[in-house]
Amino acid sequence: MSKEKINLNISGMTCVNCSNGIEKFLNKQKGVQSSKVSFASSEGEFTIDTETMSKESLIKKIEQLGYKVEEDFSHLEKAQEKEFKKLKNLFSISMTITAFMFVIMFSSIVDASVKQYAIFALATVVQFFCGARFYKLTYKALSNKNYDMNVLVALGTSAAYFYSTFVVFFPSFFPEHLKFMYFDGAAVIISFVLLGRFLEERSKQKASDFLKKLMTLAPQIANLFDEKENIKEVLASELKLEDKILVKTGEKIPADGEIIKGSADIDTSMITGESMPVFKEIGAEVLSGTLNTNGVITVKVTKLASDTTLSKIIKLLKSAQSKQIPISRFADKIANIFVPAVIIIALATFIIWATFGDMQNAILASISVLIISCPCALGLATPIAIVSSVSKGAKEGILIKNPEILEIIKDIKYAVFDKTGTLTKGEIAVTKTDIDEKYFSKIFAIESLSEHPISKAIVTYLKDIKKESFEIEELEIIAGRGIKAKIDKKLILLGNIQLLEENNIKIKTSHLEFYKERLELANGVILASFEDESIGSFALEDELKENAKELIENLKKENIKPILLTGDNKITASKIASKIGIEKVYSEVIPTQKYDVIKEVQKKGKVMFVGDGINDAPSIKQADIGVTLNSGADISKDAGDIILINNELNSITKSIKLSIETMKIIKQNLFWAFIYNAIGIPLAAGVLYPFFGLMLSPVYAGIAMSFSSVTVVLNSLRLKLKKL
Repeated sequence: MSKEKINLNISGMTCVNCSNGIEKFLNKQKGVQSSKVSFASSEGEFTIDTETMSKESLIKKIEQLGYKVEEDFSHLEKAQEKEFKKLKNLFSISMTITAFMFVIMFSSIVDASVKQYAIFALATVVQFFCGARFYKLTYKALSNKNYDMNVLVALGTSAAYFYSTFVVFFPSFFPEHLKFMYFDGAAVIISFVLLGRFLEERSKQKASDFLKKLMTLAPQIANLFDEKENIKEVLASELKLEDKILVKTGEKIPADGEIIKGSADIDTSMITGESMPVFKEIGAEVLSGTLNTNGVITVKVTKLASDTTLSKIIKLLKSAQSKQIPISRFADKIANIFVPAVIIIALATFIIWATFGDMQNAILASISVLIISCPCALGLATPIAIVSSVSKGAKEGILIKNPEILEIIKDIKYAVFDKTGTLTKGEIAVTKTDIDEKYFSKIFAIESLSEHPISKAIVTYLKDIKKESFEIEELEIIAGRGIKAKIDKKLILLGNIQLLEENNIKIKTSHLEFYKERLELANGVILASFEDESIGSFALEDELKENAKELIENLKKENIKPILLTGDNKITASKIASKIGIEKVYSEVIPTQKYDVIKEVQKKGKVMFVGDGINDAPSIKQADIGVTLNSGADISKDAGDIILINNELNSITKSIKLSIETMKIIKQNLFWAFIYNAIGIPLAAGVLYPFFGLMLSPVYAGIAMSFSSVTVVLNSLRLKLKKL
């Protein structure tokens, strides 16, 4: 037996039951050892026995089910975009026609004699053009013995439509008190369900946007040294192992490699989250996509484009995106029992009444059963609550991109946080200095000439001082050390302690004490000297955000354990964690390691990950719930389930409260929807007729159906009044 793992892009799936149906069908096929199909990512992962099943045969079987296997990601993307536009148009047409139908019903713009025919014509378009997809999906569902909401929609709307059609064209078959039409009910159901599918497809389509953006992060062009040591531009994707490339100041590194000449300050925040540039010299490893902020280096390529850290992030994101969402779909689960039961009850009702010789009651009672079981309330139970919840969240500064996570937020056991830009402001700032103000104007003049993040922080700190003009000579920016310059022939140094020691600068005891004290408390300290003596230091820190400590305290009250997961060094990470009360800390981790940590923690319970950087994207996607900030990178926002629009950390606790309230409402809605059916269906079947002469006619079945829908809608709207 020879195993082969095959990954395929599958288009044409319109709901989670499509992916379930493909899995069920293929798992029964000889030669298919396992199949895992993700509706969220439109991808399928299959393991086949190549002796009995070929890749071509596998594709043919998938296409026999009515789906299409796309060659690559770009083809899948085009197919999804086409489907999205089609769904959008169908919803627009359906909603417009339905609205016009109500205008005709309740106005006199159409003559009474032709009104019912006009409504019939409009309803027919909605039923068989806009609602055609439900008939197709019902066929697929029934073929795979899967009784989902599509079956309910097709069954209920068909019953209402065809009953109404017979009333219009064969009125003599019905007594006067039974001549009622339910075209409007069928059209409303189709329109609302299409709205839900449209919103679902839009979320699904956007889910792949972050992958496209990530793929463009690495530079496309590299400066390659040829055999004669001349520099030529080549595509980064064409670089080979051992190739030598030149990376200048301000350029991104095009491939993972090792520095063989020069030194530079490298901004690695994209990969590691480290807020301050890291000094790299000969022998140090550099990663594709990171930025050379200062210096010129020659790099030897050690990994091909397909094997870089950045490419691994993309692979991890794809893997995380295709995971199965652990969510219970109440309506679809119950529908698998409810739909067959309704059909059986309707048939039994017809047979029993017919057996007793009352054919008219047999027809009317069975139709009443189908009408009252029409899944309007059931179909609205979840989407209306979700719409209300998302709307409430938006007002609170919480953008819920994936409404499905509302079900699992309340079950979170661990809240994992990135540090830089999430719990902290993500910007280096000077927090304190012991330098005399008389030196400020000189320091400002020198630091203004550098684009280094630390220089910018010092310039920002000194922006309000009185400015003076100086003639600056012999300016030298030394990678990994600092800045060296002369003003009025006098030497000024601004940098780390090594820079001062290398220039034989005497560091005063008071300045050294301040330096050591702030080094224990801050992210870093920049020493300064004038002529041959130290003049003090600037303490640098990435400040904590407001409400960070309060958030951690609130999470602990909810029995959610906070964890800090950062690429920053152990000392800095531990300082931040201790300030806000986080006991568990993972530091100095790269994105692939972050991803692995999240997977490991998930073995103990559901995980919420909160981050904002490009390096956080795989972890955001892998976590049960990914939360990102509006101030974060576009890729992290695309990967996240929730975006905190106002960037306020206390919105996380509001999200948890919103989840709890939403699930209460959804459960109440489903309870009332099914209780109404449990009472209404027996009445419609005529169980009370032999005893009390009571029988629920189609018109009252329609009223009861509408009442249940109104109850569900009003109950859902209560969410907007809840205080979080």
